[in-house]
Amino acid sequence: MKTNSQANVLVTTADLSAIRQLLLDLFVRLAYKEGDFVLSSGQRSNYYINGKQVTLTAEGALAIGRLLLSMLPEDTQSVAGLTLGADPIVTAVSVVSAYENRPIPALIVRKEAKGHGTRAYLEGPTLPSGAKVVVLEDVVTTGKSAMLAVERLRAAGYAVEQVIALVDREQGGTEFYHSQGLKFQALFSIEEIRQRYAQIESER
Repeated sequence: MKTNSQANVLVTTADLSAIRQLLLDLFVRLAYKEGDFVLSSGQRSNYYINGKQVTLTAEGALAIGRLLLSMLPEDTQSVAGLTLGADPIVTAVSVVSAYENRPIPALIVRKEAKGHGTRAYLEGPTLPSGAKVVVLEDVVTTGKSAMLAVERLRAAGYAVEQVIALVDREQGGTEFYHSQGLKFQALFSIEEIRQRYAQIESER
């Protein structure tokens, strides 16, 4: 197993395929658990993924920033996501974009309007009307959480055509986004994570 310092060097210097493999292993080692769980959607599941166990690590955030930045359309003017799960993701992408001389600001979408001041749903810089924003998410199940972010951003006058997630649980999210006219991509399918988990467990 790589030490944190070795992982950080790898994420900083490696190609995207190596970074993807490192991130997959981080999800398997830190975020994926098997057992009996109730999801936020109310569904029961025999596994659970806590994406924040990866997105809030230094090497995880850097890997996510590099990988997701490479997936963004060239004309992307901002990345955004629903608080709390997407907060470290949009921040990581924005920070990495600055190092890549392609600065892309981040927006955080509140679930409820701020209770004071501007009472806004969005936090972050004000963009031109019609700005092209890509919504980012950690784990997609039904797709409804990120869709709330899409709706808030569109209500603010921004153009949203795409959602990118770290993990697709393959429980209807892809179909839902497509039915809403949205493009959808995920770095990992749940099947890929479960296969890697089984492989690692068998080697112990």
